[in-house]
Amino acid sequence: MDKDFFVRQIDAHGGMLYRVAWSILRNDDDCKDALQETALKAWQKRSALKDERYFRTWIVRILINTCYDTQRKRRRTVSIEEIQEPACPPPDPSLALALEALPEKLRLPLTLCYSEGMSYAEIARALHLPQATVRGRIHRAKEQLRKELDAE
Repeated sequence: MDKDFFVRQIDAHGGMLYRVAWSILRNDDDCKDALQETALKAWQKRSALKDERYFRTWIVRILINTCYDTQRKRRRTVSIEEIQEPACPPPDPSLALALEALPEKLRLPLTLCYSEGMSYAEIARALHLPQATVRGRIHRAKEQLRKELDAE
């Protein structure tokens, strides 16, 4: 993988990577730090990617691991004043609240599928889960969202 390809791919997927980081970290500064650390790790480990067609899945997996590392390092209580709004909030506030209420294991696959357009196979590779598990989590997430939104 050459430098030009790497930079083009990072630029092309930057928005998607930020949204994935946001779905885990919920803090703009932490997201930006995670993106920088992800790019550095990916560049250092670029020889590990055997097929460039899987760059997006590979970089998402690195990002997710980096975000989890950040969470482990920064376990603390956050006051409501510190919570920032996402860069691009959903158009429906009730949908945003319902998404917030989902557990991360359901919210992340749903975000990758519907916000980022990843296929179930790509999500399964990125999250190291069987494709059937991804399908089930997305189904459960949609059911929970439906119940939450119908209750209003």
